[in-house]
Amino acid sequence: MLFENSVKKETAVLVGLNTGDYDAEASLAELEELARTAGADVAAKVLQSREKPDSATYVGGGKLEEIKQLSEANEADLLIFDGELTPVQLRNIEDKTDVRVVDRTTLILDIFAAHARSGEGKLQVELAQLRYSLPRLTGKGTQLSRLGGGIGTRGPGESKLESDRRHIRRRIKGLEEELEALKKRRDLARARRAKDGVETVAIVGYTNAGKSTLMNALTQAGVLVENKLFATLDPTSRALILPDGRSVMLIDTVGLIRRLPHHLIEAFKSTLEEAASASVVLNVCDASSEECAEHIRVTNGILEELGAAGKPVVTVMNKCDLTPNVFDLPVIGNSVMISALQCRGLDKLRDAVAAALPATRRLTEFLLPYSDGAGAAQIRRDCAVIAEEFRGEGLYMKAIADIRLIDRFRDYILP
Repeated sequence: MLFENSVKKETAVLVGLNTGDYDAEASLAELEELARTAGADVAAKVLQSREKPDSATYVGGGKLEEIKQLSEANEADLLIFDGELTPVQLRNIEDKTDVRVVDRTTLILDIFAAHARSGEGKLQVELAQLRYSLPRLTGKGTQLSRLGGGIGTRGPGESKLESDRRHIRRRIKGLEEELEALKKRRDLARARRAKDGVETVAIVGYTNAGKSTLMNALTQAGVLVENKLFATLDPTSRALILPDGRSVMLIDTVGLIRRLPHHLIEAFKSTLEEAASASVVLNVCDASSEECAEHIRVTNGILEELGAAGKPVVTVMNKCDLTPNVFDLPVIGNSVMISALQCRGLDKLRDAVAAALPATRRLTEFLLPYSDGAGAAQIRRDCAVIAEEFRGEGLYMKAIADIRLIDRFRDYILP
């Protein structure tokens, strides 16, 4: 007889704090999506209004007693707080409720740990987790010895957290060195692309906005697509041919989220820098979401933090098939209405990318006299040569050339 082992989902109660600094209800709704992505069943949500977090229990003693009773009534295994808890708050809440507690940052780190696939992605997640855990070793005491699974325990593992501070600092230093080596390799690849005249287009945007679906629709990249937050963490690069014949490198990046923990921005900086160095940025948003405008604002804010302010940005309103008659609306600014799932509006998107690219390089055909060997050598050195052919009247060269170089060889350009 065969028995099927099934893992019971953890039952969670979500706790938010409304201090007036941000839209607490929207943030709590987003926390619910994050909890479901991590594999929890959300039994209840609590939102407390205070001027600032309570230093001892985050929500105050009276509200914490109410949360304890709510947890017992729903047989909750987990309390998830929509904020970053201090070690003292974490210990006090667990002591008074007798329920395991994780905060927003730990939850996001847990999702990243579950979804990281590449070696670099796993290194980035582990670095973020260790940086976050290090100051929290003090205050948790013997609780670090607890073993077992559950949300907030994936990634580097409990055994690493049980080690002393010196070991964790040594591991952090090793991870930073490994990621720095990978960053140098990525920088070399960017420099090579620039020399070869390859323009890059970065796909950025809120998590679950359809970036991977768009990547697949434009390039048949075969990127994993799931209706979950942070389904893909590892960047994917594919070539995309534009209507004017230019080839660009399309790069998919990690999804963003409001109040993205600083530890994650730091750990994933080398990956997110693809957006900062791109020629054009595609800001993909879910047009069917009521939070669409807020998602665009959050993405633009993080791009500015990464140093990508001033880049040409095309706002891509995706999932328009879920919104009635949206394709008939007039275009506002540099935006494009599409449905990546149904492959609608992609031609307009390609045109918008071509128009947004800086006019610094152009696909050009030259016919040089054989006597100008130095000119041919310069084109080979400074341009991305696509084809060469020896003809009776001279050397034919087809290349992506800098506009200044085109001006230098204007007499040899074919119409």
